[in-house]
Amino acid sequence: MNILLINHYAGSPTHGMEFRPYYMSREWERMGHRVEIVACSHSHVRACQPEMHGQAERVESINGITYRWLQAPYYRGNGFGRVLNIATFLGRLWARRAHIVRDLQPDLVIASSTYPMDTWLARHFARLAGCPWIYEVHDLWPLSLTEVGGMSPYHPFALLCAWAERSAYRYADAVVSMLPKVHVHMARRGLDLTRLRIVPNGVALDSWEIEHKPLRDDVQQTLNHAREQGHAVVGYAGSMGLPNALDALLDAAALLRGHPISFLLIGDGHERETLMQRIRQEGLASVHLLSPIPKQQIPSFLSQIDVAYIGWRRVPLYRFGIAPNKLMDYMMAGCVVLHSVDAGNDPVAEAGCGLTVPPMDAPAIARGLQHLLSLTTEARRAMGQAGCAHVRAHHDYAGLAQRFLATHPVTRA
Repeated sequence: MNILLINHYAGSPTHGMEFRPYYMSREWERMGHRVEIVACSHSHVRACQPEMHGQAERVESINGITYRWLQAPYYRGNGFGRVLNIATFLGRLWARRAHIVRDLQPDLVIASSTYPMDTWLARHFARLAGCPWIYEVHDLWPLSLTEVGGMSPYHPFALLCAWAERSAYRYADAVVSMLPKVHVHMARRGLDLTRLRIVPNGVALDSWEIEHKPLRDDVQQTLNHAREQGHAVVGYAGSMGLPNALDALLDAAALLRGHPISFLLIGDGHERETLMQRIRQEGLASVHLLSPIPKQQIPSFLSQIDVAYIGWRRVPLYRFGIAPNKLMDYMMAGCVVLHSVDAGNDPVAEAGCGLTVPPMDAPAIARGLQHLLSLTTEARRAMGQAGCAHVRAHHDYAGLAQRFLATHPVTRA
């Protein structure tokens, strides 16, 4: 088949997150399909952006996968700049619709841009090509805006997202959700649940079987210094935004002041400067916040920490389930995990690879870390191995890519 994947935020090993579009496409290519990813020139989740050289559109091949980058303005944060970026991307995609369909002749169109407005375009692309289309759900919009971001449900942008969501559930040939507990929500908004499949986030197993790159000097030196002090290391690698609840981890670090524990946080995001300011003002000498490292260095980092942390805010939205990318990496690396969450599912508990405590509860986080660090090295290793086995069995991208395409009879007659 020829597969057209629309994902505004698609990344690659060269550009950084999002990685799912790349790894799914790579597996589909290995199955004999041809994939073209259409993505925006600027995304807040990428480590670096594609070079456009002043062009409105640029096509390049990344490890055999075709990327079509469409130019849209730079933005920061979640204000008008991001709305303009989305509108510009969708406008350029609409303007190029006949050209893209003529070039690729898609047998399947996938709308996968987190926000649901790309589903209108995917439906039109599918009509032009005479093929089915799939709506892939990363987050539930507008609930992500209203329940997490505090936007009024009557805000024009929230109403637009709600309209697009209901339209997608009504007209998509299939719906694929990364979130596992969405059935009631989607059914109430018009989805025939026979068209729903759950395909969670995953890992590329082969990327863990190659020799991993050594850590950047400042990260390795920080780890070495912690060991020289006789400290255990609690690590975090990922985005630094409000949903990641790193402020609660800093609260726990303050409670554990004087204990032989170092906290090493690696990443970037909207809250990074706020966290840095807190560390300086409160004198949290045990907390070290460093800039992001390439994905190829993540296994080297995770192999040298004692406990991996992942946290969430207490938000009703999570009743529909969670599907965090970084947790897959934690588990694949054999880390024991402290999970601070209240959600419809709990991968850490399912895999038996750590301990779950309530979200935004600094004393509970502190007690949880102390409990995990009090275990023997052998006990933590066994928990880490359980997590790795769980990911290998249920989250290999090779199997997930097959499950995705099995959601609908997508071959042409």
